[in-house]
Amino acid sequence: MNQIQTLAIIKPDAIRNKTAGKILSIIEDSGLTIEAVKMMRLTKELAGAFYAVHRGKPFYEELLDFMSSGPCFVLTLSGENAITRWRELMGATNPATAAEGTIRKLYGTNIQFNACHGSDAPETARQEVSFFFSGTDFL
Repeated sequence: MNQIQTLAIIKPDAIRNKTAGKILSIIEDSGLTIEAVKMMRLTKELAGAFYAVHRGKPFYEELLDFMSSGPCFVLTLSGENAITRWRELMGATNPATAAEGTIRKLYGTNIQFNACHGSDAPETARQEVSFFFSGTDFL
């Protein structure tokens, strides 16, 4: 069994649009386990540190503005093949090209306002989970 953790963020657009609860239900219905969750509002500085890999790209400043525009839910998910499963549930980054029934197709507006984030690989997941959570955040 490939039990692994991944990071998920339910972004400010989903909170504003009141779809966060539906996204949490999709996560729970999928069999993934929510191990830790916190609601927080990212500052531009915190968002900048988290998305440092995108620094210098044309969309970077807009991304920081968006991610600091309102509260979000930050979660650690676990389960067999959690990274792959969460990414499949989210769908493609651009809601216009996401598969029917995926979170981004259902609740995303465009490539920026796409409702959720997920780690893309085991190393990224470890870094992202530890960015937001410490060992004391888990029961």
